[in-house]
Amino acid sequence: MYNPVLVEVTRGNLVESRHHGAVAVVDADGAAVLALGDVGMPIFPRSAIKALQALVLVESGGADRYGFGDEELALACASHGGEPAHVAGVERMLRAAGLDSAALACGAHWPLHQPSGRDLARAGGTASALHNNCSGKHAGFLCAACAMQAAADGYVDPAHPVQREVKSALENLSGAAISDATRGTDGCSVPTWAMPLSGLAHAFARFATGCGLDAERAAAAARLRAACAARPWFVAGTGRFDTALMEHFGARVFVKGGAEGVHCGALPDLGYGIAVKCEDGHGRAAEVVMAAVIARLLRLEPGDRHFLARFVRPPLRNWKGTVVGEIRPSGHWPES
Repeated sequence: MYNPVLVEVTRGNLVESRHHGAVAVVDADGAAVLALGDVGMPIFPRSAIKALQALVLVESGGADRYGFGDEELALACASHGGEPAHVAGVERMLRAAGLDSAALACGAHWPLHQPSGRDLARAGGTASALHNNCSGKHAGFLCAACAMQAAADGYVDPAHPVQREVKSALENLSGAAISDATRGTDGCSVPTWAMPLSGLAHAFARFATGCGLDAERAAAAARLRAACAARPWFVAGTGRFDTALMEHFGARVFVKGGAEGVHCGALPDLGYGIAVKCEDGHGRAAEVVMAAVIARLLRLEPGDRHFLARFVRPPLRNWKGTVVGEIRPSGHWPES
């Protein structure tokens, strides 16, 4: 199935680039609210499902056992920027379980937040696994393993009890069996299972509402959503799309980006889940699509539309800061 152009990038009066992709919006019963492109094609959700993966931390009893509050739970759902408070929070999570950064299997990279990376280098430091944007998720997995009395070593292996619980939760939320034939390895070394975009959207609709989930899972989902709404900076960081939207909308909107042009989200008041995939893997286009979907579907309050405008049609600037074009939804979207 052909994926339409969802986003255009202009320079002057001409369209310079086009981003093809697909977007699915689904309600908690699995009914399609909006479907553009091939929403049935399996895609790797990457980091967009960290909040779903974090269910194991709450359901295992790890969050309560170690006294985690909103900051730690938000970090378990995070693709953080590696800013000092992010790193300190991950260290705090590990320390609560009697672990340190040596237990992390996510690998190391420099902070995504460039000022923090420069400060680290100026101080003579080097990148560690704590700075990895996935370190909060991994700390959550380790704490879940300890709470389950499972081995901390090998927690990223698909056969480990933590990853088996993650897969089971994804199947439960999406309402579909996930084949190991579609399993890959994520950038941080955990398993990632390809799922249809419509199934991802359905999973986030259930995550948003608790519909179709047992009482324990529904409560865990609500707890994670509330933590991200209360501490969105710990989900992403300074100057990030997900931080800005959840700071503005609070509990009305949940959003989480992933690598390769994936973005997922939920509108709890409407009971909708959202999943976006841009074919070329470009996050700038996925963010525009997510903002456009929210602007289209959410009941906007005074000031919301003005706030969203800079994300729906962000200006394109050159190195001098001059506006030279814009990134915008294409004309291929159906009328509201």
